[in-house]
Amino acid sequence: MAAERKTVPLSVDGRDITVPQGTLLIEACKSVGIEVPSFCYYPGLSLQAACRMCLVEIEKAPKLQTACTVVAQPGMIVRTGTDQVHQARKDMLEFLLTNHPLDCPVCDKGGECELQDMVFRYGAAEGRFQEEKEHQPEQQFSPIVYFDYARCILCFRCVRVCDEGMDVKALGVGQRGVRSTIIPNRPDGTLECQECGMCIDICPVGALTSQPYRYKSRPWEMNYVATPCAHCGDGCKTTLNVRNNTILRGNNRDRTGINGDFLCIKGRYGGDFLRHPERFQHPQLRRNGRLETATWDEALEFVAHRLAEIIARQGPESLGFVGSNRTSNEENYLLQRFARAVIGTNNIDHHRTADFAALASALADQKDRYAVSGDLLRASAIFLLGNDPTHNHPLLAWNIRTAVRLRDVRLYILNPREIQLRRQATQSVWVPAGQEAAAVNALLGEKTELPPEIQQRLAQLRAALEKEADIVILFGSEIYGRTVQRLVEFGHRLPGRTRYIPLGDYANSRGAADMGLLPDRLPGYAPVSDPGSLQKWEQLWGTPLPGKPGLSTPQMLEPGRLRALYVLGSNPIKTFGLENTREGLGNPELLVVQELFPTETARLADVVLPAASGYEKAGTFTNTCGELQRLRRPLDPVGARTDFEILRLLSYAMKKPILLPTPEAALEEIRRHVPGYQVALASLLAGQAVATAPADGRLPPETPAGLVFSSDDSLFTSGTLSRYSKALDSVHERRLPRSRV
Repeated sequence: MAAERKTVPLSVDGRDITVPQGTLLIEACKSVGIEVPSFCYYPGLSLQAACRMCLVEIEKAPKLQTACTVVAQPGMIVRTGTDQVHQARKDMLEFLLTNHPLDCPVCDKGGECELQDMVFRYGAAEGRFQEEKEHQPEQQFSPIVYFDYARCILCFRCVRVCDEGMDVKALGVGQRGVRSTIIPNRPDGTLECQECGMCIDICPVGALTSQPYRYKSRPWEMNYVATPCAHCGDGCKTTLNVRNNTILRGNNRDRTGINGDFLCIKGRYGGDFLRHPERFQHPQLRRNGRLETATWDEALEFVAHRLAEIIARQGPESLGFVGSNRTSNEENYLLQRFARAVIGTNNIDHHRTADFAALASALADQKDRYAVSGDLLRASAIFLLGNDPTHNHPLLAWNIRTAVRLRDVRLYILNPREIQLRRQATQSVWVPAGQEAAAVNALLGEKTELPPEIQQRLAQLRAALEKEADIVILFGSEIYGRTVQRLVEFGHRLPGRTRYIPLGDYANSRGAADMGLLPDRLPGYAPVSDPGSLQKWEQLWGTPLPGKPGLSTPQMLEPGRLRALYVLGSNPIKTFGLENTREGLGNPELLVVQELFPTETARLADVVLPAASGYEKAGTFTNTCGELQRLRRPLDPVGARTDFEILRLLSYAMKKPILLPTPEAALEEIRRHVPGYQVALASLLAGQAVATAPADGRLPPETPAGLVFSSDDSLFTSGTLSRYSKALDSVHERRLPRSRV
């Protein structure tokens, strides 16, 4: 049993309080609702004591003390609201305003500026300094980041968050005295960094501002909608700032999501793809060799007629469905139900970026073995196999760096690449690409054909891991099939409760697998060949279902395998590196695509149905850690329809209606019948991330090589969406080697 943490009694403004030992005085005051203002202090960053706004009186201390650096002590008597304290804070504001321009009417921070708030609170309306204000022209550090020297109050928050939180060190302080200024890391006065915008959001004044938001709006003119990010698989909550049905920026300043206040560039500024001029707004039908605008009735009637014709002539097994890892759980559930119950085929798959099915089989019913993203901050040690979280999973990388920095968590890495997180690693082992399975076998103590020096390092790694307890193991697409089972076998040998996180690429990669977008698995990973599971879904859906595993995506794209291919929210030509022709897709006689943009696959389609994005629909996403979150619709789609609505209408057009009127009704069916999704609805509706843990140990998957693979996006790319994002496409780091960013 863990030792009980000691507490400290003290008095603040006449109130007796108790806080954990080691608590900073500023946090002790905050815990009981007493505000102590500060500009330089920020939870989780090193202490600076630069702004002197948090001065308080401590009995028996010879002078005022900074609450951000003083640790609460037993019997301490603190006063935060005396006349002396009030005057000291007012004087500090007067100093800060010495060179600060009075441009609140045009400053983008107006209405949410901490300096503005403090001046309203403490006064300092008149200054005693008559000298001319120090001024320099505004600088553009990057296509995203602007810097106004005159507004900067030298709190150093931006420098510390870039150094400590992001491990990038892109910002520093140059010059001295009154001319001290924030400087970027390139000699030409520009930034080379991760362009995450953390420095902008953490800035208490308007010194750092963002290009996408500059001069666009005021805080009180926008609506704020919190919803999961539509890009990578981490599931960060982003509070979208919306005006006139347009996303102007994202942030998470209330720190209520699983990501705290962290967001990468995609979560903060990557929502502008929605208004790209090339986006589909009307259905398209191929007439005389060209895609032409059609009505929704025409398009749906054409698709239903052609699907029914092909089924009658060639049978349901001649149709195939390729789903998406960006569509909601409800839409994925509806798609596999449409394929199995309406069409009658198990030819359904998606781009698998992690082998979630293999982990579900390996863990069987051990639902406590799934880790969530926050467990990285609480673990004793972390073991990373493959993947590059800095680029593919920026939130998990942030959590890993924070755990190492603030809690001395030990990080162990086994990877074929020189990734940035090696700088935080206690021990790191390089293995040749493609030899990750052999490395896992070596960790189990088995003989392999790996070079002796690598085997020796792996033996040292195994010895170090065997001394750890309560480890979280993260693994990428390099670990799949039977190797996942071998990894779990090794993890279960370690002391304590080892937990696992498979690393999938996109916003709903895990949800797509959980909902059954697999040719051999039903929702919840039950095998399609299991009579009991098949009977359960047949009774629920009221129709016989095929009991033979279907074709995987590569098999469906083989020449002559299918007569019709239905692609929903995917781009197989780009994903699988195929020839950009109908022959590259297996030359189906009918190609239907539901999509936002004219992708390589959509340009070849017979029918294109314009779909809504994740920011234009209701539903749920499941992140790569299995955390279920509710989608709140911040925008109304223009011309497009949600994938859920399109599939429903199509089922009615085919005379086999799916009687789920709304995503909410589909979620209720999922909660009742999909193993692991029996979550508390109240928690989900309240905006919490609720852990799911589907498990099925009856059939270990045989995963062929090449079926599970990562797109290996960078921080600035996210498949199709990033190709149509002006903000993401503008940064020069997008075109630099990863070692540079």
